[in-house]
Amino acid sequence: MQQSLADIRSERQGTHKKLMRWLWIGLILGMLGLLAFFLILSTGDLPSFKDLENPKSELATQIFGDKQDVFGRYYIENRVAMSYDELSPHLVNAVVATEDERFREHSGIDFRALGRVLVKTLLLSQESAGGASTLTQQLAKLLFTEKPGSGLERVMQKFKEWIIALRLERRYTKEEIIAMYLNKFEFINGAYGIQAAAEIYFGKDQKDLTIEEAATLIGMLKNPSLYNPRSRPERTQQRRNVVLGQMMKNDLINQEQFDLYKSRPLDMSNFKRQNQSEGVAPYFRAVLAEDLKRLFKQKEYLKPDGTRYNIYRDGLKVFTTIDPQMQVHAEEAMMKHMKSLQSKFWKHWKGKDPWTYKTDETTDREMEIRKDVLNRLVEGSERYKSLRDKFMGEITHKMTTDIDGLRLWDSDIKRIFEEEENPGYFDRMIKKKFFSKSRADKYRRAMKSEDYAKLKKQWQKLRLRVKNVFKIPVKMTVFAYNDKMQTDTTMSPIDSIKYHRMFMQIGSMSVDPNTGDVKTWIGGINHKYFKYDHVRARRQVGSTFKPFVYSTAIALQGFSPCFKVDDIPYTISPGEGNFYVNKEWTPANSSDKYSKESVTLRDALRKSINSITVYLMKQIRSVNPVIGMVHNMGIDSTAKYSNGRYIVPRVPSIAIGATDLTVFEMTGAYNTFANNGTYIKPVFIKRIEDKNGRVIYNSVPEERQALNPRWNYVMVDMLKHVNSSWYFNKLKTETGGKTGTTNNHVDGWYMGITPNLVVGTWVGGDERWIRFRSLSLGAGGKMARPFFIDFIDALEEDKSLDWDSDARFKRPAGDLGVELDCTVYDELAAEEGAGDEEGDFMFDDLFGDEDLPTTKNDTTEFEIDF
Repeated sequence: MQQSLADIRSERQGTHKKLMRWLWIGLILGMLGLLAFFLILSTGDLPSFKDLENPKSELATQIFGDKQDVFGRYYIENRVAMSYDELSPHLVNAVVATEDERFREHSGIDFRALGRVLVKTLLLSQESAGGASTLTQQLAKLLFTEKPGSGLERVMQKFKEWIIALRLERRYTKEEIIAMYLNKFEFINGAYGIQAAAEIYFGKDQKDLTIEEAATLIGMLKNPSLYNPRSRPERTQQRRNVVLGQMMKNDLINQEQFDLYKSRPLDMSNFKRQNQSEGVAPYFRAVLAEDLKRLFKQKEYLKPDGTRYNIYRDGLKVFTTIDPQMQVHAEEAMMKHMKSLQSKFWKHWKGKDPWTYKTDETTDREMEIRKDVLNRLVEGSERYKSLRDKFMGEITHKMTTDIDGLRLWDSDIKRIFEEEENPGYFDRMIKKKFFSKSRADKYRRAMKSEDYAKLKKQWQKLRLRVKNVFKIPVKMTVFAYNDKMQTDTTMSPIDSIKYHRMFMQIGSMSVDPNTGDVKTWIGGINHKYFKYDHVRARRQVGSTFKPFVYSTAIALQGFSPCFKVDDIPYTISPGEGNFYVNKEWTPANSSDKYSKESVTLRDALRKSINSITVYLMKQIRSVNPVIGMVHNMGIDSTAKYSNGRYIVPRVPSIAIGATDLTVFEMTGAYNTFANNGTYIKPVFIKRIEDKNGRVIYNSVPEERQALNPRWNYVMVDMLKHVNSSWYFNKLKTETGGKTGTTNNHVDGWYMGITPNLVVGTWVGGDERWIRFRSLSLGAGGKMARPFFIDFIDALEEDKSLDWDSDARFKRPAGDLGVELDCTVYDELAAEEGAGDEEGDFMFDDLFGDEDLPTTKNDTTEFEIDF
């Protein structure tokens, strides 16, 4: 029967109701499902609120100079955090216009852009519908999500980014999000963050970028590898112009500006990858890094959570005393002098090899030492380490695993073989405390091991292979004094080791005597090829020690610089004074000759006559006052070597420099002379802040009166007299100083003082046989003094520096108590016998308020073998 119209309408209404019911159910279930999905995601492996407040980012530690300018960084990723206020407006405008036009209008997710993408992609099937990710989502991706694998993972990641983006928007301002994004992005080529990118690609601070340069870097955000200015300049320029177009579209630049910037070529002439060994003061930065690591091991400098600061990750700010401008002058003066000196060295040794050169005085033991040193240098090379791992890696790993506590370095293996060849060797070494009985027991177990035969076999194979490999010439790059500071050549590995070891090295430091601030630091000739720092290396100081003896004698005896002493041999004998020598000591002058004439003390110091210094030591009658003097001038007289011997030995030979000290110690001590007798400990770290600006370290000045100002000025006058030669004619600055040369011209020193800067300099070879064979070339006046003169001359010529050439050393008011004018002194001496009586010395005059360090008169410490 045919249905009525009403029935049909009723049936359709029922169906419609059912459909609407199911649609609502589906919509509600879908919304509930989506809500459940987001709830599940939000409780999964997403970052916590704490993570959002402290997003992980490895920040470089910045090193600041004395004028708050950055001259170095420590980093794994060379990233420096910029605040929004520090960012260039060009960068901010470009990134918003290009990456997220509605950035300031949405709350992390741009639903309008998302809808546009969905419509164009799903309904209109357009391949390119533009991106819908906001800046906040891109930051979320950089901070907290990893690169997905499958398509499903990509979808899941997108949802995670939404959640994180919403959380970021709740935690940070729009400005902070922009800064975080630009700081976090990796621009490749070692450029982590926008600041490093500006420095590497354009050689400038990000705040100084031009509009087209800013557009270039912002263009890289889309795909830094695809838009790499170095490898794909044309594609990068096209992308830059797209960014400029977006800026014009958003009324950030006009048509005329767009046409101008678009027409400009991509300029990569200032591109330079950053290297931590390059830049100003590389040796100082390396030393500073080690000092910071030691500092942060101390309990009082730990983080609030009890962990140690990491200079490569924690974004610290280290404020130093170094003056980068003065440092550049020092490095230029160093390069000029050392290049010239090295040229003389090559000519001096032409046709001869310092490694095999012998004289009648060269002993077999010394030749063995040279051979051992060369072997150690070979064993320290990367080429050797690679071969050792190939031949010895497996067997040494097995034996050290099987025998708990066994060590099998090369030195250990050689000891084991020595015991096998000469039984009883272990017992002798244990008796001499070279190593412990426990270690010897491990060695013996190794000798009884079933693997010992294989160890010997592999060792022999290694030695044979090394012998052959290191003699075969190969192509290599070596250090050279040229524009690139290196050259390509063909040389055997053993010859390259000897070649690099034959370069003369330098260690120099300058200090402001009024503050103790270290202003310059040169640890060697080239940090890339020669890592060892010579400012803190111990070397024999020679005659630079004599002013300490003179100062002590002047203070104790009231000597005038005009006092005359006969230049004849002087002997310190057993039982004399408190010297505790066990045989006579009569040091010769450097020329082995004596004038037998009377010489004033000032001329004796200028000519560095040993006999006169020995005379003064005899008048002092003990080494203790001299040791006390240098202790108060910052040279720790209580310091000992690992074998228990004092670094400053209790022997009279210290009078002529028979002690090993560092440039750092010597410069600090001479600082006393330039500072009116007051010692100020040299410092190079002023303050350290964490990444948030919280101060975690402040330096505390350490100073003391080491020498009465009257006696100090007498010494300064004598040091000025030393510098009264034609060498210093070109300098306007008032200077004083002392050269030092050790036996066989191994070490050359010059300690120079001015009213505003003290400069200590050592020059020599890393090995004792890398030296000049004549005093005319190897004296401190030739090896070290020219650097001082060139350096001070450069400071005088630089009008942008606050250098006062008219400054003069402080002379205390009133009578000094001694006569400095030798003409007047001679007249008084003739009339009254001046200089024969003792001065009005008081113990406090010499040492101030400090106690004289006690020393033990142990005769075993004073054995002398000359």
